[in-house]
This record gives sequence, C-alpha cells and structure tokens, in this order.
Amino acid sequence: MSKRALITGITGQDGSYLAEFLLTKGYDVYGMTRRSSTVTFDRIEHLVDRIHLLQGDLLDQASLVSAVAAADPDEVYNLAAQSFVPASWGQPVLTGEFTALGVTRLLEAIRQVKPAARFYQASSSEMFGKVQAVPQREDTPFYPRSPYGVAKVYGHYATVNYRESYDLFACSGILFNHESPRRGLEFVTRKVTDGVARIKAGLASELRMGNLDAKRDWGFAGDYVEAMWAMLQQDAPGDYVVATGETHSVQELVQIAFERVGLDWQRHVVTDPRFIRPAEVDLLIGDPAKAESALGWKPRVTFRQLIEMMVDADLERIERHAAQRPAATLA
Repeated sequence: MSKRALITGITGQDGSYLAEFLLTKGYDVYGMTRRSSTVTFDRIEHLVDRIHLLQGDLLDQASLVSAVAAADPDEVYNLAAQSFVPASWGQPVLTGEFTALGVTRLLEAIRQVKPAARFYQASSSEMFGKVQAVPQREDTPFYPRSPYGVAKVYGHYATVNYRESYDLFACSGILFNHESPRRGLEFVTRKVTDGVARIKAGLASELRMGNLDAKRDWGFAGDYVEAMWAMLQQDAPGDYVVATGETHSVQELVQIAFERVGLDWQRHVVTDPRFIRPAEVDLLIGDPAKAESALGWKPRVTFRQLIEMMVDADLERIERHAAQRPAATLA
C-alpha cells in the first residue's frame, strides 16, 4: 500500500515542492488548508487532481484532530506558519499563535489520533539570530532576534519535548534560507528578482532595499524538501541543520540578479531605512555535515544558479502577462 502523508502549508513554496516530490515517491498526499475566501492555489494548481485537500487551522485544535483522522497519515509535515519575519513585529501575538502554539496543537492531535505517524517540524535558522557560533550546528545555542524566531524556538522545543515525553517519531529540520521562483514577493530574494525583471521590462526604474550587508546561507527549496523526507526515513528521530554551508550578502544577490539582465545594479538600487529590521540578523551560515553524513543529502543548485533561475522565471512571467494584455485601442 502507498504511504500517506499530510502536509500543512501545502499551498506555500515548500509545501508545493514537497507534494511534487512525495508524489514521485508514490505517496498519497493530503494537504491541509485554512478556510478562507483568499486562499490561493497557484503553486499547487498543477497538482490538485493528484492530491487530497482537507480543511484545518493551526489555531483550532478540533480541526487538526479531524484532519489527522481523515488523512490517517504515516508522515506529517508541518510547514504552515506565519513565516514572513518582518510581519512578526507587526503581529507578534498572531505569529506566536500560529508558529509556536500551532506546533503544539498539531503534535497533540497526532498523539491523540495517530501516535505512530512520523512528524516533521519546519524549524528555522532565524532561531540562531544573534549567532553564538559560526557556522551554526544542531547544538549551537539559539538567540532569536525577532518574534518569528522566538516562536520557531518554541515550536522546535515542543517537538523535542513530545519526542522525549511520548516517544513520538518527531524531527525538526533547522532549514536555512531556501528560495525558488515560487517564493512570495515579500521575501528579499523574490523582491529583488521581480524588481530586476520589472526594471528590465521598463515597468520600474528603481529597487528600494534595506541592509545590503546582511548575509545569509541561501539554497534551493526544491533541494531542501528532499532533506525533510529523508529525516523521516531514518531508524531514529533527530534534528538536522539543512544548509549549503556558504554565505552570501544581499548585495551579492542584487549584483547577480542585475548581471543576469545586463544592467548595473548601482544605477537602480536605493537604500531605504523603512526596510531595515528593528533587530538585524547579520550573519547566518549553517553546517550541514550531519545531514550530509546521516541523510546522504547535499544541495545541488548553486547560489548563482538559484538567483538566475528566479530572474528568468520572473522575466518569463512578466513577458507572458504583457502578451496577454489586450492592445490599447486608438481614440
């Protein structure tokens, strides 16, 4: 019989790539979505006839119990969260409800309904925040610098606690920044690649940015979902850093994106204080040695390939929309 997987946050970037990957492995894939008039299925539109969608909400315990019971999963991947870091300062309580307490609600639903299910929690490099060691490993102390990072630390330790208290097969993947053409426009990588494409197409003339010196460890989301799956195939549960082991500045990101379209970034980029975080995370770089040795996982897409892939996708999207726009009529 096929394995059954339940993915929360299936309409997001990671959820869509994970669903694709699990389908290639022969899984029956169940995706949990919130009841909302504004839910978009753009990222999974090509999958809707191959997956099962259930309603559920990380804020509502009863709906999670029902979703787990309906899916009867062998594996549960918790990818749902309020995941835009800057928004967590504007909505810190809601971020905590989704990103922290939501993990506990889902773990409790699994414990009650399907304790044999294997659980994956999407932890984050933002938990390291004001880094206490470089590079960051599984045993590096956490020092979060945003309400989002704080909430992720809670969810991480809730996962550890349920593993140790109830013997659940519960893993956390401490994923460093992972991007793709499916990334939301609010995230800096996609903001840059979309902005560059718009400037190249003549739809904009400048790109307003925050701290160009901030450094991150960026990888391709399509690679990272394979590490999620590999964690749940091990003999024993554990926590893993998933990263490239390389760091790049926001300025490097900007330079590569503009180079892809043959433009000089310095002619178009404007530093705007509005986009500076209240408490910045300056340097994140992960050590993926444990994931490489235990899971046999390595990233395949390089940083330059990733940014060029994203720029190309945004250019193609803008050109496609322009071609679909009706021609202006003459007066």
